[in-house]
Amino acid sequence: MLIVCRVLLLTTLITIFYIVCVLHYLNACTFFFLYSQYISADVRMVGFRYLSIAESMEATDIDNPALNYGVVVDCGSSGSRVFVYYWPPHNGNPHTLLDIRQMKDRDRKPVVKKIKPGISTLAKTPTMASDYLHPLLSFAAAHVPQNKHKETPLYILCTAGMRLLPESQQTAILDDVVTDVPLEFDFLFSRSHAEVISGKQEGVYAWIGINFVLGRFDHADEEDATVEVTTGSQNQQPISRRRTVGIMDMGGASLQIAYEVPGAISFNSPEEAGKCMLAEFNLGCDVDHTQHVYRVYVTTFLGFGGNMARQRYEDQLVNNTLAKNRFLSTQMGLSEDKPYMDPCLPVGLSDAIVRDNHTVFLRGEGDWARCKDAVRPFLGLHNGTMSPGGVYQAPINFSNSEFYGFSEFYYCMEDVLRMKGQYDSDKYSRAAAEYCSTQWSTLKQRLDNKLFSQQADMGRLKYQCFKSAWMYEVLHSGFRFPTDYQSLKTAQLVYDKEVQWTLGAILYKTRFLPLRDLQQETLRQNHSGWLRSSFVYNHHLFSLCILVVVLAILLYILRLRRIHQREQRQAEALNLLWAEEGEALLP
Repeated sequence: MLIVCRVLLLTTLITIFYIVCVLHYLNACTFFFLYSQYISADVRMVGFRYLSIAESMEATDIDNPALNYGVVVDCGSSGSRVFVYYWPPHNGNPHTLLDIRQMKDRDRKPVVKKIKPGISTLAKTPTMASDYLHPLLSFAAAHVPQNKHKETPLYILCTAGMRLLPESQQTAILDDVVTDVPLEFDFLFSRSHAEVISGKQEGVYAWIGINFVLGRFDHADEEDATVEVTTGSQNQQPISRRRTVGIMDMGGASLQIAYEVPGAISFNSPEEAGKCMLAEFNLGCDVDHTQHVYRVYVTTFLGFGGNMARQRYEDQLVNNTLAKNRFLSTQMGLSEDKPYMDPCLPVGLSDAIVRDNHTVFLRGEGDWARCKDAVRPFLGLHNGTMSPGGVYQAPINFSNSEFYGFSEFYYCMEDVLRMKGQYDSDKYSRAAAEYCSTQWSTLKQRLDNKLFSQQADMGRLKYQCFKSAWMYEVLHSGFRFPTDYQSLKTAQLVYDKEVQWTLGAILYKTRFLPLRDLQQETLRQNHSGWLRSSFVYNHHLFSLCILVVVLAILLYILRLRRIHQREQRQAEALNLLWAEEGEALLP
């Protein structure tokens, strides 16, 4: 019987050991499986962030169900273009913006389509507006996965051409779009998604797009340049964040500048008008967080583009020439034999300006210093206290700022001077003066020998001297950049791609979408906490059950031992009785 109890005890202990191991193993597996379902979302989001740069060069993975899409139609003056963007789920950090990128097709080309003419040509037939946009929207619908259409926001934004129309005609066109587009397409689209944006909005969107691509809205690293920013919030302490870049864009007809103003500005009459040139906005999804509140100065100068500036210069030259010849007998500029010596044309170049029935003949003098003096009055400066056109300009901290120059700023430095990139006023001035003083025949020969950039043509050669002087005066006399300023870069592309203002527009328009992911993140964190507490609770419950089983087995073993001891005493008593009876039977 003792041997049986020992075997039973050993078997029971081994069984308990295996039960404990199996229970702990199953409990741990259950926890890690459930918990992995929640952390996998974080892993995917982090992976998206690190893979986004590589993916931006590849075709967009339309089979990925986690991707979100957005469509922006840019209705410009000469035509309209549609852009399709995509982004992975937000990472749940309220200080992080959506990682929006332009969609690429199977051939790795940007998904964009353009049609002509501009939508403003439908001013007298506004009911044709939706038909006009149909090719663009069909193109976008074909690239966005069908199951994503209902959650894909569509924005139709009109610019310069529509701004020139009367408000009644603008409204008629937009009404037709808002009414008919939802009948044919399932995009997320409402009345507020179709609008005519101001030049100020367009400039802000361009500023947002450039800084987003450059990563200036990300958290600052130790080696990044930072700036102290004071937002418009009451009792808000200044915050230190990554420095943004300003942008300057000189086209053929207009000039635009936009840059962040870190400090608060107090306006006093007569500068109250300057308030309308400041835009303060929050790119973050939470209005209570000021990490992404920006105050941007933006304004557009009509007539200050390179071509319009030259036209204004020639108009005045004709008027002055005709006025002088009324009182003088020299007839300077009215014949090829007595041309007007233009300091802003290359040496030896002959040209003629025709206005109405008058013709003024020019001969290039190629004097860059005199050309700068000649173009400076066209900036419309007021005693040197205001920017071009006498418009208020917000202060710039030139010791802690950075600017990018696009379009004519780039062409002036690169097309013939081959000086793209970092701007150096001394090197630029020497190169520009040397170009102006070069014989016209020599310049043409260099063009034939392909010594200039591929974009250079006869028009660039002809007006490079004037435009280089105009750019210099706009920069240093108009915007008052110091001549030793070293933080201006001229560029045509950013990271080898053209950045459109539509990128900034969709980034701003969708800034509240991360709230949906933030709510999911909060729910996920609550579930994670529940899993941890549930795991602890189950662990204790299993331990308690095991303890009860062990105690029950021990009590059972003690009971068996008592029974065994009782039987042993009875056996000993019986043996003693048998011994006594045996002795009695002996003779």
